[in-house]
Amino acid sequence: MSPPLSIRQPGPPAPKRVVAISCRGAPLRLRLKAGERLLDAVAAGFAKEGFESGVAELPALALGPFSYVMPAASRTPDHAAFYSDPFTPDGVTCLHEGALTFGLRDGAPFFHAHALWREADGTESGGHILPETTRLAADAEIEAFGLDGARFEARQDTETNFKLFEPVATAPNGRGADRAIAVRLRPNVTFAPTLDEIARAGEFARWRARGGVGSLIGGRFSDGTVIANVATEIFLQNTDRGCIKIGLVDQAGTVRSGQIERHLNSILMTFEACLVEAS
Repeated sequence: MSPPLSIRQPGPPAPKRVVAISCRGAPLRLRLKAGERLLDAVAAGFAKEGFESGVAELPALALGPFSYVMPAASRTPDHAAFYSDPFTPDGVTCLHEGALTFGLRDGAPFFHAHALWREADGTESGGHILPETTRLAADAEIEAFGLDGARFEARQDTETNFKLFEPVATAPNGRGADRAIAVRLRPNVTFAPTLDEIARAGEFARWRARGGVGSLIGGRFSDGTVIANVATEIFLQNTDRGCIKIGLVDQAGTVRSGQIERHLNSILMTFEACLVEAS
């Protein structure tokens, strides 16, 4: 069985299906200290480099305490899908990889991060990292991209009935040299072709995506694998124009990674990333 290509959301569809803010940015390497909350460490890292928002790729991190939620069916008509109750596995959880969007929520630093990992008992899992209760169990470095002329802000979204990150234009700080586009895709938008369209509109002959966090309606991979459960959470593993690879976990806890079918995957709730012009 295959998932549908569109899902009815509880609120009226926003007229603008893609939010794309042209800006500039700079690649960063953020150093994170053991014992800190992951949120505090990421916020301090961006601030030290002079940026209030950006995206990052998460490498093999050791986390503990660690809390997360997984995608789940909604128990009410208030949402098309929802979250599980929180999980807090014992011991140290070892992230394999993930991605993160960093910005502001209610005027304070916040992030939206999805990843895949191995828990201390050997369980392979994935999902949505809870910023408030997750700490670093070891020093680490992450590759990030700071935004100059845009930032991600969490705003109430009437279509999905969630508070979601969306890029907004800001005054440039002069710290970014690379041309970039901060992006949010809304529900039912076809995933990969829309990224291509945004890059073409920005006159990027070549591009790559930095960060990349969101959800798909199920999932269809280029090797024929189909994820039929509607509620998923994803992050970008690799994007270089024609090739888009993701990590995914669905509402049953199924974990998958790989290259997706370009024209057969649609956004469930949201997707955030930054497209960067490549030489």
